[in-house]
Amino acid sequence: MRMKKNLWLQLEPLLGEWQIKSVIVRQGSCVTDEWHASGRDTLEPIYSCTKSALSALFGFALQDGSVRSLEQPVSDFFAGKAFADPKEEERWSGIRIRHLLTMTPGFDWPDFDKPYKPFRASSDPIGFVLTRPLRHEPGEAFTYNSGASHLLSAILTQATGMPAHRYGKERLFEPLGFRAVRWSARDGICEGGTGMALYGHDLAKLGALYMQGGLWEGRRLLPEEWISESTRMHHKALLHYKPPVYGGYGYHWWCSPKAHNGCADSYFAFGHGGQYLLVVPEAELVIVVRKKITKRNDAILSRKLIYDYIVPRFAR
Repeated sequence: MRMKKNLWLQLEPLLGEWQIKSVIVRQGSCVTDEWHASGRDTLEPIYSCTKSALSALFGFALQDGSVRSLEQPVSDFFAGKAFADPKEEERWSGIRIRHLLTMTPGFDWPDFDKPYKPFRASSDPIGFVLTRPLRHEPGEAFTYNSGASHLLSAILTQATGMPAHRYGKERLFEPLGFRAVRWSARDGICEGGTGMALYGHDLAKLGALYMQGGLWEGRRLLPEEWISESTRMHHKALLHYKPPVYGGYGYHWWCSPKAHNGCADSYFAFGHGGQYLLVVPEAELVIVVRKKITKRNDAILSRKLIYDYIVPRFAR
């Protein structure tokens, strides 16, 4: 099924006004429609959608035994690192991998990733995160946190013996037939919270793998239980934030039930400024929207495109 030409004609003025760069729609096993401002799919940064790709790699690491359990203490992987206070080292031992995935580790990280710039500029980004004071008990409070994501990348590197980019190439990118992957790294650690660039079609393939419960072309890549656990709501997170561009939170995936978006139960990867990889399981629907970076809350325009126009057309 393809969108009717008149719908594209209806949308085109909005796509220009809202500075949308690309739209790709997959339903079932194939691409049903796409639109690109430049006329073609291009290799572009996916910003914080990187977090959801990293989450997928933890599914592989658990499957092959590189990571024993999500209950493994984070401190197991950072022996010899200085913590905020010797008294807090014991408290840090209560932070589990699961808490990093759900962004509930409890260390100080003000709203909307405010420490991100000094964290990235630090000579020791991992040390920067480990020396944050603890403000909450692990699992208690959600704080959107690229520092937690970077610790996950460092843990994955230590557990698998290779950088996340290389591990991802073996387990995810090549099996799905990605055209190209760029992923920035420092001191051998890929950026956990951002830094990945993909073609839109390849980002959509990641969504299709999840929509299909971990199957790809008849071959099981990820356990179905990992998909369902990753994409269910573990914390309400930013479900009530206005404008409603976010949602609840799973394992580095956002969750948006029908009651939240008024349209359909869904989950999504979200990148700065309105980059979306959204999955509607009931309709076997995967949507990629890429937008020019403008104001942070302009991401609502990508969301409106998805839930007001695209999902109603396909999720019938």
